[in-house]
Amino acid sequence: MHSPEIPTDRQTWESPIAYYWWEDEILISLSKSTLRTVETIKANVAIVQTITGNKPTPLLIYLSKSPIPDKETQSYSKTQLPLIYSSMAMVSKPGLAQFIMRLLFSFQKPPIPMKSFTDAEKAKHWLRSH
Repeated sequence: MHSPEIPTDRQTWESPIAYYWWEDEILISLSKSTLRTVETIKANVAIVQTITGNKPTPLLIYLSKSPIPDKETQSYSKTQLPLIYSSMAMVSKPGLAQFIMRLLFSFQKPPIPMKSFTDAEKAKHWLRSH
């Protein structure tokens, strides 16, 4: 698994925690290795809502290793996911996405369909089926 380059042949957006672009009706996100806070999540949600016209959309996110956010940020993130995404495929090295899923959703089901992958094409196929 390797992260893609930020494309130069289409519009891209940058938030405090990620870069975004569209690819075949799927929003692609390349996450940054920065600490997530309630403030950076709020800023990210606002940018994603601008990109998507405030309509929840499928997201393919290339995860990067980043510091573990505090409980307040984790809780806030969970409330925001269904507002901006309809489903989420996480692409990462083996183990990273599973660790994040356990961290965020150890005691409850994710609020949207979520699945982790090491292969981006399989992730895109799964997103198209949701």
